[in-house]
Amino acid sequence: MPRFNTDEIVSVLTQEIKEYRKQLDAREVGRVLEVGDGIARVYGLSGVMAGEMVEFKNGIRGLAFNLEENSVGVIILGDYLGITEGEEVRSTGELLRVPVGSAMIGRVVNPLGIPRDGKGPIVTDTFRPVESIAPGVAGRQPVDQPVQTGIKAIDSMTPIGRGQRELIIGDRKTGKTAIAVDAIINQRGENMICVYVAIGQKEAAVVKVFEKLRETGAMDYTIIVTAASSDPAPLQYIAPYAGCAMAEYFVYEKGGDTLCVYDDLSKQAAAYRQLSLLMRRPPGREAFPGDIFYAHSRLLERSAKLAERWVIVPGDADESQVGKDWGVNSAANPSEMRGPGEAGKVYVGPLDKEHALKHDLPKLGAGFKVAKVAGSGGSLTALPIIETLEGEVSAYIPTNVISITDGQIYLQPALGRAGIWPAVDVGISVSRVGGKAQIPAMKNIASSLRLDLASFRELEAFAQLGTDLDKATQQQLDRGYRMVEVLKQPQFKPMNVIDQVMIIYAGTRGHLDKIERRKVQAWEQQFLRFMAEQRPQVRATVTNMKTWKKGADGKPLHEGLEEAIAAFQPQFKA
Repeated sequence: MPRFNTDEIVSVLTQEIKEYRKQLDAREVGRVLEVGDGIARVYGLSGVMAGEMVEFKNGIRGLAFNLEENSVGVIILGDYLGITEGEEVRSTGELLRVPVGSAMIGRVVNPLGIPRDGKGPIVTDTFRPVESIAPGVAGRQPVDQPVQTGIKAIDSMTPIGRGQRELIIGDRKTGKTAIAVDAIINQRGENMICVYVAIGQKEAAVVKVFEKLRETGAMDYTIIVTAASSDPAPLQYIAPYAGCAMAEYFVYEKGGDTLCVYDDLSKQAAAYRQLSLLMRRPPGREAFPGDIFYAHSRLLERSAKLAERWVIVPGDADESQVGKDWGVNSAANPSEMRGPGEAGKVYVGPLDKEHALKHDLPKLGAGFKVAKVAGSGGSLTALPIIETLEGEVSAYIPTNVISITDGQIYLQPALGRAGIWPAVDVGISVSRVGGKAQIPAMKNIASSLRLDLASFRELEAFAQLGTDLDKATQQQLDRGYRMVEVLKQPQFKPMNVIDQVMIIYAGTRGHLDKIERRKVQAWEQQFLRFMAEQRPQVRATVTNMKTWKKGADGKPLHEGLEEAIAAFQPQFKA
C-alpha cells in the first residue's frame, strides 16, 4: 500500500490557500421577450450600457441598441434563428471589439473578425473597439502627401491625399468598385495597408475582388472585411466601423498609412434603416432614422492625417527608437534642460516643429537635434462609395455623404456608354485638397486640364449643331478629342504617376495633334516603352522635378522630355 507524505500534502494545501483569491463574477441576467429579423427585445438588463455586448445562451452575441423604459432592444450579431423567447441573456460589461494586428493582413474576415477564407484561425491577442472617437483638430495636420490611384483622370484632376475622404459616387455598373480596387492595386511598394469593406455585396462579387487582388499581389498588404447581402442586417451595419478599427491599429500603433474602402455606404444605410424601423425608432426623410447623418459622419471623421510629434534629443540618438519621453528640454520652459522627474517637451505638428528648430534648439547649444517620435504621424484615407439611382445626387444619403467628405469622384453612365472608361465626369468631380496631393510635376502639367476639358465639352455640344468652325476652334476640338483618348484606361491596369505625367504632358502640349484619334492608345503604349528603354534618364529627371521653370543654366528643366518626344515621333508605328 503506497504511503503518502503528509508534509507534501500540507505544503500543497498551504500554497493553494495562499494563492486563493475570492472573486465574485456578478453579471446582470435578462430574458428574451421576443426575437426575429435580427433583433431581440430583452427584459431585465436594467444596468446595461448603450453599445454594450450581451451574450445569449447559445453563445451568440448581441449589441445593446435601444435602451427603453421596460426593455432593451438588442441587435443580434449572428444567426438569430437559434434564439428562442424566454431564454437567458447576460450582460458582459464590454463594448464591441474586433481583433486587429499584422495577422489580419491577407485574410478575408467578417465584421467580427472571424475568418471567411478557410485558412484557419487568426492568431492575435490585440483588439480594438469598433467605435472610437475621431482625433480632434489639434491632433491633425494638413494633408500634403498623395495617394496615387494609378488612374490618369483622377491623379491629374481630382487627386487624393493621405488622410483625405474622397467619395466615389455613381449609378450601378459605372465602375465605382473598379476605381477603388485599382487604387488598392497601385499601393504596391507604397508602404500602405489597405482595408476593403464589402457591405451588402453578392458573395460572388467579393470573390472576384479577392481573386483580382490576389493575382496582382495586393493581398500581401490588404484586409477584406465582408458582410454579404445574405448576412444579417446588424453585421452589414457594423462592417465599416469594424474595418476602420482594423485600419486604425496600423495608424495609431505603428504610425503607418492606411487606405479604407467602404463599398458601399448606401447598403449600410439601408441596413441601419431596417434595424431602426424594427426597433420602432421614428422614421424621417426616406424612412431613414434621424441620426443617419451621424452614423456616417462619426465613421468618416475617423479618417485623418495625424500630427507628427517631435522631441529634441541628443545628436547620437537612434531616430528609429525615439519615444515621446525622450525630450531633453523642459515642457514648462522649452529653452532650458529638464530637471529630474520633469516632463520633456513634445512638439506637435509642423508649426511646433518649426518653432523647435528656429527657437528652442539653438538655445540648448550644440549636440542636439530634433527627431520624430517613432509611430507618430500616421494617416487613414477613406474612399466611401455611394450608389445613386438614375444619377440622383440630390437624394438624402448622397447629399449627406457629399457634405461629410473632402470631395467626390462622380461617374457618369453616359460616358461609360460612349466607351469612355473610367467614366469620370470632370465637371462635378472635385478634390478639396487639390494640388497639395500631387507631385510637383503633375501639379504643373495638369493645372489647366480640368478647365480645358470643360471648354472642350461645351465646344463639342456647340459643334453638334452643324455650325462652321474657325481653325482655332477646330484645333481646340481636335486636341480635346485626343485628351479624352489619353485619359481612357483599362480596368485593373493602374499606371505609374511618372508615366502619367509624360503622356499628359505630350497631350496638353500638342504632340498628339497630328496622331489619329484611334491611334492615340497605341502611341501612348509605344512612347512609354520608348521612354523606359531608351530614355530612362529623362524619367529620372521628371521624377525629381520640382518645377517646369528654367534652371540655373537658363534651360527649361523639361527640355529633355521635349527632345525625347521629338526623337520618338519618327519611330511611331501606327
